[in-house]
Amino acid sequence: MNDSRRSLWAIGWFRVSRSLAAGMIMLGFPYLILRTLHYGAWTLGLLYAVAGIGTAALGLGFGFLADVWGRKPTMILVGVLLPISAGCVLLSLRLAHPLPGLYAASILGGFSATGSLMGGGVGGAAQPIQSAVVADLTHLEKRTFYFSLFTFISGIFAALGALLGRLFSVPNMFLAAMIIASVGLLALLPLRLPRYRPNPRKLASRKVIGKFSLTGALNGFTQGLITPFLIPFFVLVFHVERPQMAIYGFISGSLGSLALLAAPLLERCFGFVHSIAVTRGLGAMLLIILPLEHWLPLALGIYFLTPALRVMALPVQQTALSERVNADELGRALGLNQVARLAASSGAIAFTGYMFDFALEVPFFLYGAIMVLNIYLYYRFFRQPDSPAPETGDTAIQA
Repeated sequence: MNDSRRSLWAIGWFRVSRSLAAGMIMLGFPYLILRTLHYGAWTLGLLYAVAGIGTAALGLGFGFLADVWGRKPTMILVGVLLPISAGCVLLSLRLAHPLPGLYAASILGGFSATGSLMGGGVGGAAQPIQSAVVADLTHLEKRTFYFSLFTFISGIFAALGALLGRLFSVPNMFLAAMIIASVGLLALLPLRLPRYRPNPRKLASRKVIGKFSLTGALNGFTQGLITPFLIPFFVLVFHVERPQMAIYGFISGSLGSLALLAAPLLERCFGFVHSIAVTRGLGAMLLIILPLEHWLPLALGIYFLTPALRVMALPVQQTALSERVNADELGRALGLNQVARLAASSGAIAFTGYMFDFALEVPFFLYGAIMVLNIYLYYRFFRQPDSPAPETGDTAIQA
């Protein structure tokens, strides 16, 4: 087995462990806040918003470190944060005032649920580095396949983690997540990655990065409006209990993961921009319907389908960005893109957390309007292909 294949296996096992832990946290955190501690949707929204801001800042910092310091040590460093954050939750539950500890845990662990688990929702600060590593280890013609495969792995095991969460009490879900995420760090030890020597003060791909960051900001705003509140929607509107919601979350996550495997075919048939427009446009139409008809079977059908439609073109988008950005700037490009996405999403999360107590349908309508604008910008910016960036640079193998 060559170094690239061995490193790809290592990344796969790392993602399996993080996704299992993230699935448990994604399910357990809203129940912890709304049911165990009896806070309201506004508090949950603030926790999600602060987590989104923290993830954006950490993602940017780790993106720069990945290019300058090295991607393997940076990935190990960011990987430690998820088990630490789960431990912070457990410690905070022993305190008379748990909120400060929960805010700290949310920031370190990225409990924003901004974006699907497949896209790096919980623990999302690690996502830019993981994507940069996959790009390092794969050739352009196979890159969408590998992005699709690894995102599928993340999604299916996150769904499994949510399903396993029904076997534990809420505190024990965080204990299990802490142990599983800690064990997964061992998978990173055999990694061997190319190491770049970029100029940290120069960003030759800044124009392309700016375009992706603007569309990413609008995409993040729509994510923040709805994605963190899909489970709370069923808790507040339909009063679904946690064991049943775990099953629904597993189904939704599994369908989303399976849809990712269609990304290479989607790219061949439609290309980058059309893939984004078709999948996310259909998802927006369905989400507008969700708050209008309070019939559980219809709501569940939308819940099962919309995450799949939202993430189906994600590997195509990742390939498009990696194709247009210089290889030695990819960590920073992905970090900046995540900052734009999560900074916008944090404000949207706070807005929805407030509106859920007054006019629950407003965030869904706003989602549809912003998504139309975002799709227009994809056509405006990316309909004509840019010149591809160089795939290789000045590198040295890092043990």
